[in-house]
Amino acid sequence: QVQLVELGGGSVQGGGSLRLSCEPSGNIVKTGFMGWFRQAPGQEREGVAAIGTPGGWQYYADSVKGRFAISQDNTSYTLYLQMNSLKPEDTAMYYCATTPFFTARPLARYDYNFWGQGTQVTVSS
Repeated sequence: QVQLVELGGGSVQGGGSLRLSCEPSGNIVKTGFMGWFRQAPGQEREGVAAIGTPGGWQYYADSVKGRFAISQDNTSYTLYLQMNSLKPEDTAMYYCATTPFFTARPLARYDYNFWGQGTQVTVSS
C-alpha cells in the first residue's frame, strides 16, 4: 500500500500563491503517474495536473495552464504543486493521487489507485 499526505493548503486572496506538497510513504510508486485533483462542493473531482515518473511528462487542465506548475523530487518522490495567480474558482479540496500504470488519460481520476486525504485551498476575491 501507498500512503499519501498532502500539505500546504490554506486561505489566500485572489492573485496570491500557494504551494502544495504530497509526501508518499510505504510502497512508493516509482514509475507511472502522480497527479493533483480537486473537488469543489457539489462538483465532481477533476484532474488539475499530472506528471509521469520517470520522464517528467507534465499534463495540465486548461483552467490552470500558465498558472500552476507540477514537479516531483526524484529522490523522495514528493510531489509539489505551485499555484500562482489564484482565483476564487480555484477554491476546492485538493487531492494527491498515484498510479503505477502509464495511463493514456493522466488527468482522469478513475485511472488512479491511491489517494491522499486532501488539503483545502480557499481563495477569496
